[in-house]
Amino acid sequence: MNYLKFFYFMINIRIIVFLIFFLLVIFSAHYFIYFSVVRFFSITSPFCKNILLALVFIFPLAFILSSFLTRWQEFFLIRVFYFLSGYWLGLVAYLLMAVSAVWLMVLISKVFGFNINTVVLTASFFILALIISFYGIYNALNPRIKNISVIIPGLADNWQGKKIVQISDAHLGSILSTGFMRAVIEKVNSIEPKMVLITGDFFDSADGNIDTLAKLLNDIKAEAGVFFVTGNHETYLGAEKVLAALEKTKVRVLRDEIIEIDGLKLIGVGYPERDESKDVAVWLESVKEQFYGRPNILLYHSPANAEEIRKKGINLQLSGHTHKGQIFPFGYIAKIVYRGYDYGLHQTGDYSIYISSGVGVWGPTMRTEGRSEIVVITLE
Repeated sequence: MNYLKFFYFMINIRIIVFLIFFLLVIFSAHYFIYFSVVRFFSITSPFCKNILLALVFIFPLAFILSSFLTRWQEFFLIRVFYFLSGYWLGLVAYLLMAVSAVWLMVLISKVFGFNINTVVLTASFFILALIISFYGIYNALNPRIKNISVIIPGLADNWQGKKIVQISDAHLGSILSTGFMRAVIEKVNSIEPKMVLITGDFFDSADGNIDTLAKLLNDIKAEAGVFFVTGNHETYLGAEKVLAALEKTKVRVLRDEIIEIDGLKLIGVGYPERDESKDVAVWLESVKEQFYGRPNILLYHSPANAEEIRKKGINLQLSGHTHKGQIFPFGYIAKIVYRGYDYGLHQTGDYSIYISSGVGVWGPTMRTEGRSEIVVITLE
């Protein structure tokens, strides 16, 4: 009991530290943009400066407030508020790059002794930032089909050449909802997959429509079935609520278990819940005799411990979680954090791992790093 209390305490501390760090970064970014706008546009009016300064404090809090509100209710105005605050959060990254570029040009102009028009230059970069953000919205709402082929040693003839589909990180909720997912399912069904594998973070935000969203999965057509493992956002919503909704559908949820489908071992590991500590590699070692040396696929939301999992006899691991950074330049950060396992197909010997960028988005309804995707895997 004392251990659990300590664990809860540490989790809460981590959340608080992250929230404080997040706010410091966002407030700093907003203040730097404010300072730059006042400087480059030569704003001297106390009234205008006070309005802009007030926005420095209002805008960073808007996304956090809207995120809490969507966990409470999902009526239209809250959804609009969430979308706009999320969009602004994404746009800020490009406004920050825009003013940084202008400051660099100012520095260069002083070094080489020429004049620049900071009003025109800043306005031009801001327009470019808007164009990029609008492209990001389009990119987020229009997932592509990503085709890959993977060799699994000893694969039975009845699986040779068959297609399986991976859906990861849909984040259905306040913004991406039933209409978006119906379009995704229509694309999935057009592929005629033998099996569909959902690798976590299918749900997001408020839980009022979980049952409605879960029922959409009944429309997926796959001969061998639809299988699901939880991600971190399912744990935020409450894994039991999510599982209760999925039990009413034809989806099979795998919670740290191994099943066999026509000679192919399917291993599903759920994301650790808040009161749980889990080492996937250790768990795999403990059940190794059930799959080792036989064709197998592992479903686990995060690729964080891929190097250890690789040593356990896994043939194909399917993960998501990273979003490939989602917003440029955060893809570089994802690559560092996940030690190169941030996106795409990686193969070492008989081990392959595919990390999907996700079919949906989190936070800003915007994707400027990579593409939203439905992954189609041809087994060989």
